[in-house]
Amino acid sequence: MSNSFPHKVFSGVRHGGHVQGIAVDEARKHIYFSFTTVLVKTDYEGNLLGTVKGLIGHLGCIVFDPANRRVIGSLEFKHDAIGQGIVSRTGHELAAEDAFYLVSFDVDAIVRTDMDAEADGIMKAVYLREVVEDYMAVDEVSRVSHRYGCSGIDGTALGPAFGADPQSPSKIMVAYGIYGDTSRGDNDNQVILSYDQSVFDMYGLPLNQNEPHHNGPDAPEAKYFFYTGNTTYGVQNLEYDPYTQTWMVAVYTGKKSGFPNYPMYFIDGKVVPMLAPLRGRSGEQGFSLTPARLGQMADELTPGCHFPLGSTGIYAFGDGTYAFSIHGKEGNGFTSTVVKYRYAPENPDLFEEI
Repeated sequence: MSNSFPHKVFSGVRHGGHVQGIAVDEARKHIYFSFTTVLVKTDYEGNLLGTVKGLIGHLGCIVFDPANRRVIGSLEFKHDAIGQGIVSRTGHELAAEDAFYLVSFDVDAIVRTDMDAEADGIMKAVYLREVVEDYMAVDEVSRVSHRYGCSGIDGTALGPAFGADPQSPSKIMVAYGIYGDTSRGDNDNQVILSYDQSVFDMYGLPLNQNEPHHNGPDAPEAKYFFYTGNTTYGVQNLEYDPYTQTWMVAVYTGKKSGFPNYPMYFIDGKVVPMLAPLRGRSGEQGFSLTPARLGQMADELTPGCHFPLGSTGIYAFGDGTYAFSIHGKEGNGFTSTVVKYRYAPENPDLFEEI
């Protein structure tokens, strides 16, 4: 149904923070934008249909779940530089604890602007204990704070389990943010957790952001590692592409000179993860994901491409076309222009604007 999607869609000017991700409802021809503390709903022409405000955490990458008609995203409350930036923008203090959630929004209930995530009963949250533990832990390898360099969560996507039949039920995948500390060598793996979609039925509760609940599973269904080398804040956007059967991994580029530091990597969704020693982890074992080499990508340890878009939003239509968000700023507000591209393996950057 990508034929009905326009060449460009403009979000309008928003004031919740810069755009973190997009999601597309092809059946209703709606687009959802995560503007850090505000969820925005428009039609394909960019006409505003509704907004959800009242968030005092960081709403990251989002994905649309057509089967349950909900938008799923990552939401984090933390007291680092990112959290303090949100406090200064919103004027609301955070709860004393650091907390990380998968959240779902009832999209058909978003019918007007300035709806409240808590008071209007639109949002449910599932506490991610695994993320909290890694965020709070001292790493066993580097002996510094934040196991694996975990800075929280961001990239969120739906797709088949790694190595499973493409038609199998989709899992919720959520990727860690990773501090880009160049002085440590144990933070060069991206970390992805897998949850069954029933997690919202089992654990999802409305969220009082001043008193965050702890209702969630003890552990994810699976925990995976994907070696990319250094990034700045880990996976910004994650998207499953049925056309190439890969997972698109968009990051802010890293700063360690020993790596190519690409802005986009790809996971081969057809390969079953293997239990193996993790690079940079002093013999620690983990389930490793296999990089995909597409088009003219180099045959190297951390293959990727220099395509510059994706970190603020990706949507794969499944037919070799994509919508990428280009973030912008107007005055005191932020914007997103969603532009349509096609897969172009003959192009070194893999994608070309339509």
